[in-house]
Amino acid sequence: MNFAYDVDNHVEGMNVLKEGWFTESDLMFTGFTPSIKVDSVLVEENSKFQHIIVFKSKQLGKVLVLDNAIQCTEFDEFSYQEMIAFLPLNSHPNPRDVLVIGGGDGGVVREVVKHPAVERVSQCEIDERVVDVSKEYLPFMASGFDDPKLNLHIGDGHDFMGKHTKSFDVIITDSSDPIGPAESLFQKTYYELMRNALKPGGIVCY
Repeated sequence: MNFAYDVDNHVEGMNVLKEGWFTESDLMFTGFTPSIKVDSVLVEENSKFQHIIVFKSKQLGKVLVLDNAIQCTEFDEFSYQEMIAFLPLNSHPNPRDVLVIGGGDGGVVREVVKHPAVERVSQCEIDERVVDVSKEYLPFMASGFDDPKLNLHIGDGHDFMGKHTKSFDVIITDSSDPIGPAESLFQKTYYELMRNALKPGGIVCY
């Protein structure tokens, strides 16, 4: 299968799936690119915001790719999700209210809801198709979406943050690269909004 990317997706005319291999083509990093042998492509589509691929590999299990950049693999995703969730949660004396920005695969929420002090989790993910695809093809990560602690919002994380003041004990931003739909999450205004959305003594993990 050949997938030619267009300029709107930041990569022009480069085949990321070729001769049974996936080769990452994230233009943020030049001079280095990982490749993974593909067993089968489970889904490939363009959402309103980005290019989505989930494929299966023998060595790494299922792999989620957004805009031709690897987001997570079944083999080692736990190491990322656990660290970004439990470092801030265990650094706070009573993290009752938690906000997750991004994280549409569900892995971070899966870990956050495990913490016994957490009572409410708000999540804002811009791309509903990432959530849907993860529920269908990555249920080992998406299980957190079914937890009653979670209130999932589909929308822009920057805008969502601006509507809250002194609301959260912990804010976790689990975003893709600072291009495309996640670009606004790397701007100065976003950091200012995070500060305003934190309760006194709150913690940010990015």
